[in-house]
Amino acid sequence: MNRVYVCSCFGVTEQQVKKHAADGACTPRQIASACKAGTDCGSCVRRIQALLGRGACPTRDLADQGQTVLAGLDEAA
Repeated sequence: MNRVYVCSCFGVTEQQVKKHAADGACTPRQIASACKAGTDCGSCVRRIQALLGRGACPTRDLADQGQTVLAGLDEAA
């Protein structure tokens, strides 16, 4: 299996970022809450932004209103 690492600090792969995005994480901050990617040196944040893209996000409206959209992930952390 070919693993492309996005975050070397925490060993987070592209596949993991895509899974968290599919689970509702729409921003680099939400990805960081889910797996810590982007919270150490920060060099991966632009790559995370690129992976998230500018597409429609089902939870973006809730996030824009200040509501918690990843409650399950916050509890697991």
